[in-house]
Amino acid sequence: MKVSLCTITFRHCLLSLKDIAVWARANGFDGVELWGAHARNLARTPLYNAEWLASFGLATPMLSDYLPTEGERSAIQTRAEGLCRLAGHWRAGKIRTFAGARGSRATSAEERRAIVAALRLMCEVADDHGVRLLVETHPNTLADTLASTLRLVEEIDHAALGLNFDVLHVWEGGDDAAEAHRALRPWIRHYHLKNVRAREDLGVFEPANVYAAAGRREGMTPLFGGAFDYDGFLPELDADAEASLEWFGDDGFDVLARDRRLLEARSVPNAAVAVGGG
Repeated sequence: MKVSLCTITFRHCLLSLKDIAVWARANGFDGVELWGAHARNLARTPLYNAEWLASFGLATPMLSDYLPTEGERSAIQTRAEGLCRLAGHWRAGKIRTFAGARGSRATSAEERRAIVAALRLMCEVADDHGVRLLVETHPNTLADTLASTLRLVEEIDHAALGLNFDVLHVWEGGDDAAEAHRALRPWIRHYHLKNVRAREDLGVFEPANVYAAAGRREGMTPLFGGAFDYDGFLPELDADAEASLEWFGDDGFDVLARDRRLLEARSVPNAAVAVGGG
């Protein structure tokens, strides 16, 4: 099992990438999933790259970012190209983004066509750079339900497209996670795993709360301590699956170390799991 850690967990901590890499290696992690904002800032220090990270025995499976789906085509292309170049710098084979910023039922047909066109353009750019564009299943996007996500991948219709299957958000959208997983399996290239105390607490994952230093963290739980049954879902994963364990709460080192051990003990044998987030 390959287990990585994502830098977004430490978005409000005063830590260097070296601090994180040293801790990750000492605690049995195999890689680091970089938050896009961190990857852009680290570009100012050329020393930090795939070779440097490999000296710790670590790799970067994915850069997680938020590419624009509105605006001029040239601006969308420029942002996508910049992220793909960063992915090459870290030898990351995947970049993550979202399908707009409005739920599928609240999106007009014209708006949907524009978002699809933007995502197809990103796929073309990603393909030129030898990476995959992963759209995350997430509320308030066009990938907020199984039906809309299936429609979306068919509309984009590009070989460079994949899905980042966020298990909790699929459950939040009202679909059975296992059934949705089976339907979307051909496009899934990565997983995000996190949990919550109860459905009533799902609001803690709203971006405005997650990214606020003073945001609410109550209701966020370790992977095996929440409302979603991961013990029941993990057998759905293929042996070569790659995933990221998202943790946005306090005590990141303690929670990630414990969840890393439990995930290895309870997951599919030989599954490749990246512990991260975004």
